[in-house]
Amino acid sequence: MTAPLAGVKVVDLATLFAGPLAAAFLGDFGADVIKVEHPVKPDPSRGHGPAKDGVGLWWKVLGRNKRTVTLNLSDPDGAALLRRLLADADVLVENFRPGTLERWGLGPAELHEVNPRLVIARISGFGQVGPYARRPGFGTLAEAMSGFAAATGEPDGPPTLPPFGLADSVTALAAAYAVMLALRSRDATGTGQVVDLAIIEPIMAMLGPQITWYDQLGYIQPRLGNRSNNNAPRNTYRCADGRWVAVSTSAQSIAERVLRLVGRPELIEEPWFATGSGRAAHADELDAAVSAWVAQRDRDEVVAAFEEAQAAVAPVYDVRDILADPQYAALGTVRTVPDEDLGEVRMQNVPFRLSGTPGEIRHAGRGHGQDTDAVFGALGLTAEELTTLRERGLV
Repeated sequence: MTAPLAGVKVVDLATLFAGPLAAAFLGDFGADVIKVEHPVKPDPSRGHGPAKDGVGLWWKVLGRNKRTVTLNLSDPDGAALLRRLLADADVLVENFRPGTLERWGLGPAELHEVNPRLVIARISGFGQVGPYARRPGFGTLAEAMSGFAAATGEPDGPPTLPPFGLADSVTALAAAYAVMLALRSRDATGTGQVVDLAIIEPIMAMLGPQITWYDQLGYIQPRLGNRSNNNAPRNTYRCADGRWVAVSTSAQSIAERVLRLVGRPELIEEPWFATGSGRAAHADELDAAVSAWVAQRDRDEVVAAFEEAQAAVAPVYDVRDILADPQYAALGTVRTVPDEDLGEVRMQNVPFRLSGTPGEIRHAGRGHGQDTDAVFGALGLTAEELTTLRERGLV
């Protein structure tokens, strides 16, 4: 079968997380992704987080399905070689601070002269325009400025940031989606375009109607811990064996089943129980009822009882539980990938399944500049020319 993005050439100039992950999503479905790194300053993600035998493990995930080359873009000859690489490319992904590519003669105007069909995805902290455009931007700043941190954490605690790249990951999904829209438009018009994506925006789009609430009601989303202001009981609860479960009662029928299960059916008859907001106003009483019942039982017993009652519950997993779970196994959520450095490495699989043209992780992240000779050789550079470029520090 032919992968849906087979024949699509993507050049990935981005570093760290949002841009490289967007390019990886495209590579999962067959795009030929060429990762371009500086000859002596590789993508910092190669050194982020734990490593095994000096091999960065985060890079193995971000660099999957990519060929790797090195190129010094700030040198005019390096910029000229990138233009040759982009002459027949479909997509460019970059996350330099706005104005950097233009300074090197690699802005959209120059690149579209070389290749009018090129889709240029520009990912930055604050976008290409506005008073903050040239500020350095990272996912952490987006998590703070989007309203996420202000609404996350315990009511009497500080604003809380996630311990992983949440804003970057959401941006990566948005960027891959935007690229596909731009490619679809190009197929109709024959002309590429620029995708301007600020990391502060996609995560804000995921936070629900907070802006509309404030606009219409003056309401500001407070920190609620694990509770919701839309329904209750909704929380995490500690089991007798020290493990935890999460309970959700977004549907009225589920809330009623939960209260019958935990032996408090009389609460269902209270007038306030009939609406999610009414239940949320009595979260202390409902949490106490569920918590007392859960605390007397081990986690597996709690989950089994909830399932029998057709009430919504989930165990709170760490990575060990994920790897042992039969549902994830049935979905193929975790994939064992062959790797030149580690032999095999497990990682999250493509995050959805297509029945006819499924995505695939063909290999984990490759070595720094491992494919430089092959990629630039295909452009017509000889071995002698490549040697000269290396001596000059351009590749």
